[in-house]
Amino acid sequence: MADSLNCDLKSLSPLQLFERVTEQGEKVRALKAGKAPKDEIDAAVRMLLSLKLSYKTTTGQDYQAGLPPRDLVLINNGTTKEEDEDFVDPWTVQTSNAKGVDYDKLIVRFGSSKIDTDLINRIERAIGQKPHRFLRRGIFFSHRDMDQILDAYENKKSFYLYTGRGPSSQALHVGHLIPFIFTKWLQEVFDVPLVIQLTDDEKYLWKDLTTERAHEYARENAKDIIACGFDVNKTFIFSDLDYLGTSTGFYKNIVKVQKHVTFNQVKGIFGFTDSDCIGKISFPAIQAAPSFSSSFPQIFNGKENIQCLIPCAIDQDPYFRMTRDVAPRIGQPKPALLHSVFFPALQGAQTKMSASDPNSSIFLTDTPKQIKTKINKHAFSGGRDTIEEHRKYGGNCDVDVSFMYLTFFLEDDDRLEQLKQAYTSGELLTGELKKVLIETLQPLIAAHQERRKQVTDEMVKQFMTPRKLAFEF
Repeated sequence: MADSLNCDLKSLSPLQLFERVTEQGEKVRALKAGKAPKDEIDAAVRMLLSLKLSYKTTTGQDYQAGLPPRDLVLINNGTTKEEDEDFVDPWTVQTSNAKGVDYDKLIVRFGSSKIDTDLINRIERAIGQKPHRFLRRGIFFSHRDMDQILDAYENKKSFYLYTGRGPSSQALHVGHLIPFIFTKWLQEVFDVPLVIQLTDDEKYLWKDLTTERAHEYARENAKDIIACGFDVNKTFIFSDLDYLGTSTGFYKNIVKVQKHVTFNQVKGIFGFTDSDCIGKISFPAIQAAPSFSSSFPQIFNGKENIQCLIPCAIDQDPYFRMTRDVAPRIGQPKPALLHSVFFPALQGAQTKMSASDPNSSIFLTDTPKQIKTKINKHAFSGGRDTIEEHRKYGGNCDVDVSFMYLTFFLEDDDRLEQLKQAYTSGELLTGELKKVLIETLQPLIAAHQERRKQVTDEMVKQFMTPRKLAFEF
C-alpha cells in the first residue's frame, strides 16, 4: 500500500504535491474540529507527514502553507540555455519561442487542468448550444474546478462570475477585450451575475500615476467594458478606490486573507522584495476578496457559500492559487478558474503587448487607416522571403501574427481552416492574409467605437453603484 502511494506521489508535479499536502492539512484540521476517533486522526496525520516528506524530497523545500514551490513560474522549452526559458508572472511574460509560451508545460508547472474535449462537450450539453470559439480553439485552455461549477449548474445551484481590469491607460487594445468577450458569453449562457473589479489602487501602487489619474482611467475603461454589451441588471463594475470604503463585507474578507498569508508567502508567490512598498505586499488580498460572495452583500443577501468562477489570463493565476489556499481556512469556497492564453503583440508572440507602445497592438481608438497601416507594417509574418519561396514552401501559421489574431476574432471555423490550408500550402500570400485580418478588425473596432459613444456618464454611474442585481439568492 505504502509503495503504491509512493509511486503515485512520484508522478505528481511539485504544485500537485503542494496541493495534496494542503488538502490533507485541511482534512486533519476538519477531523480534529469534528472530534473524530483518535485512530482516524492519527492515520490522517501520518498521511500528512508522508506527503510533506515527498514534497521536500521532490522540491528540496519544506512545505509552507500558501507558499507554492519557488520555481513555478519558470517553464523550460526543452533547451538548457537560460535565455530559452519562459517566464510568467502577473506583470511579466517572456519567451524566446516565436510560437509563444509553451502552455502545456505551463499547465504542468501551475498544476491546473487542461480544458479537454470531454469538458468542452460537457459545457455544450449543459448550455444546450455550441461552445464559444475561444473554447473550441483552445484560447481558454486551462481550468481549476470547472467540473464543480458544472455540477452546481446541473443541480440548479447558483454561482457567479468575477473578472477584472487593471486600468493603466485610457485606451484599451484588442487583447484586453478577450476576457470580456468570453465573460459576457458565459454570463448569457449560464444566466448568472457578474462582478468586474477595476484595480485602480494596484495601478497607483505599481505605476507612476496619481490616485486621481488611476481613478479616471478606471472610469474610462469602464466605458469600454460596458460597450462590450453587458446587462446593467446583471453586472456590477467597481473601482477599488471607491468600493473598498463602502462595503464592510469586502473589507472584512480582505483582512481575513491578510491575516492568513505571511510576508514570506507573498514574497515566494509574487517575487516581492524588502524594498517594495507595503501597499504592494497587501494588494493580493484585495484581488482575492471578490472571489467570495460575502464581499457583495447587496447582491447575495450576505450569503457566503456561493461559488465564484473567474475567467482570466493565465498570468493572473498566482493571485488565485493564493486565494484557493486561504479560502478553506476562512470558511469560504475555493474559486474556480478558466485561463486564457496571452494575446500576442503585433511584433510576435514572444511578449505581451505594451499600452505604452502604440505599434505593439491594435487599440480600440484606432481609425480604419491606422489599423490597416499597423497590420501591414508591423504584424509579424510567417511567410517566406520571396513570393517564389512562399508559393513553393508555404507559410507558417504557428508564428504568423495575422493568423493568430484571426484565431481570436474570426467567428467562422470553416473559413479559418480554409485560410490555414491556403497559407500553409503557399496558395495565400502574407499580404492577402493581412488583408483578411484588416477586413475583420476594421468593422469590429468601428462597431465597438460606435457602442462606446452611446455610453454616458449616467450609465457608468448605474453600473458602478452598489445595488441588488436581478437575481434572487
